[in-house]
Amino acid sequence: MSKVLVIGCGGVANVAIRKCCQVSGVFTELCIASRTKAKCDVLAAELAGQTATKITTARVDADKVEELIALIQSYQPDLVMNIALPYQDLTIMEACLACGVNYMDTANYEPEDTTDPAWRAVYEKRCKEQGFSAYFDYSWQWAYRKRFEDAGLTALLGCGFDPGVTQAYCAWAKKHEFDTIDTIDILDCNGGDHGYAFATNFNPEVNLREVSAPGSYWEDGRWVEVPAMSIKREYDFDQVGRKEMYLLHHEEIESLAKNIPEARRIRFFMTFGQSYLDHMRCLEDVGMLSTVPVEFEGRQIVPIQFLKALLPDPASLGPRTHGKTNIGCIFTGKKDGKNKTWSIYNVCDHQECYREVKSQAISYTTGVPAMCGALMLLTGQWAAPGVRTVEEFDPDPFLEALDRYGLPRRVNRAPALVDG
Repeated sequence: MSKVLVIGCGGVANVAIRKCCQVSGVFTELCIASRTKAKCDVLAAELAGQTATKITTARVDADKVEELIALIQSYQPDLVMNIALPYQDLTIMEACLACGVNYMDTANYEPEDTTDPAWRAVYEKRCKEQGFSAYFDYSWQWAYRKRFEDAGLTALLGCGFDPGVTQAYCAWAKKHEFDTIDTIDILDCNGGDHGYAFATNFNPEVNLREVSAPGSYWEDGRWVEVPAMSIKREYDFDQVGRKEMYLLHHEEIESLAKNIPEARRIRFFMTFGQSYLDHMRCLEDVGMLSTVPVEFEGRQIVPIQFLKALLPDPASLGPRTHGKTNIGCIFTGKKDGKNKTWSIYNVCDHQECYREVKSQAISYTTGVPAMCGALMLLTGQWAAPGVRTVEEFDPDPFLEALDRYGLPRRVNRAPALVDG
């Protein structure tokens, strides 16, 4: 029997909560907390009578450590699932440490205010030392490692699909398929169509900042940074077809470079349609992706936050999105002294996801792994004090849970390489 506090009530949280309620033997009690309690109340009312899980709701401002501490102390959860925005990761981690409770999230920390001088100094130092300039990376949360170890607590980072499942795929490949891994290519393909000329499948502010940042990859023990969207490949994705994809910086490369040190090269690619790229470049050219406040009619506004208010809410895309996603990894390496190429991936159908949990596949492929990661922690199948990423744990029970709860893996022992 476990009590879990879920912070967040957006698209991904909706999926994770619904999936937790399917495993009520473990998730016996849930408290859904958000800045907008009314959203939590609506979801709790909808789930009432459909699950044996006891659901309560609360209001909390996740930017305020003292509010988080008060809520955690009042509810006394066994685990805090942070499914809010990545801007709140550090405040929630602080509250978990203060209250002595395990923590998990689906995306690594990203600062909301990138103009703050103190933050800029840290950012510029990191750029010089590490060799890449993305705003989002693991360093902020890894700095909490010793504090969580000393407290005997686990902080599980990035337990979505990518990051998350892709790292479990890498751990599985290393454990079962290869003696040594030479290259890892992570491919994220969304073949869905929502009918809009331009919309993002998850939080617009986070999505557009991620995509417009310089790309980077790990090769021969160092970071290689390239201009945004400057490296393009084509790949024929199972059940989706041939798509163009672009190299991005992505956080799981950082942890994989540490935990699979023999890998000579690790890259991340994501597919984009031409309409998306044209709109994004136009918006970037006119300054709408800027995080620097500008004055408009006597008040300060942040352009990308204003743009977010104009774009469709990703949670509204579920009923109108058709098609499939295909996300996974391609590996090269050696097994028993022989060269080997192997891939593992998942295919997910947008409309099937909506029929099950009223969400499109982007939220589904993040929310299901969040539930499965929480399941691993609550059942003791994953247990290690400190700040951890998914590939540091045994991948077998996690992938078995994914197979069971909606994201079954597929394998191909002789795929075409990304570079042909």
